[in-house]
Amino acid sequence: MDLVDAVGQRHAPAGSAARIVSLVPSITELLCDLGLAEKLVGRTGFCIHPRERVRRVAKVGGTKDVDLRRLRALAPTHVIVNVDENRRETVDEIARFVPHVIVTHPLGPRDNLRLYRLIGGVFGREAEAERLCERFELAYTACERAAAGLAPQRVIYLIWRKPWMTISRDTYISRTLALVRWQTVPETASDRYPEIALDETTLAGVDVVLASSEPFPFRARDVDALRALPELRGRPVALIDGEMTSWYGSRAIAGLEHLPQFRRALESGR
Repeated sequence: MDLVDAVGQRHAPAGSAARIVSLVPSITELLCDLGLAEKLVGRTGFCIHPRERVRRVAKVGGTKDVDLRRLRALAPTHVIVNVDENRRETVDEIARFVPHVIVTHPLGPRDNLRLYRLIGGVFGREAEAERLCERFELAYTACERAAAGLAPQRVIYLIWRKPWMTISRDTYISRTLALVRWQTVPETASDRYPEIALDETTLAGVDVVLASSEPFPFRARDVDALRALPELRGRPVALIDGEMTSWYGSRAIAGLEHLPQFRRALESGR
């Protein structure tokens, strides 16, 4: 496999002296699941899985506010970033002093296969990557089978409040939800993460409103407040675990297993 990242950069195998900083929470977890925890020298404060392994890894700020001084002091050979998670100007600055910056940008569930193989190939974990690919394929097939009898529904997936924000269909989250026949609203949008109004026009034909636990940390009390809005009364509103829909990498396998169960439980009122 050619080791080419999301912006077309070709990467060579890293060798045994690799020092990795991950600025992407889901990829931090993937690195650990590929057996690369000992190569991981830096992470963001949002990189929380697997907890017992990453707690010993130095933090370099958040995904959007990276502490470049601290990152430089760690002397990484490789930094892994993401188009959606990290600011372009930050990535450009990192590239001035880090030899290898690997850019990722999965846009749908099956992009995980290339991601596993890219990271595994660069860091000498090809066999581990193939095992993850096998697990992913099994989970993907099972998800498709479990969703086969579900009726299509239109959903609004909230990721922020003040202002209300959602996702366009040109996102990893929307394509993941589509596996269980949830079609996200709006159908078209100029922004990938547009602001919306929860009004009659936006809600016309919407079957379900989902409030994600991230990036805004919606909680049960927020769902109760949403249900109390006049425009949403009588309409199903549910809290959804954002890690199950937006985290690619190894956690995507758990997401494929979770989503059909979540949708069926929601419809049955459990």
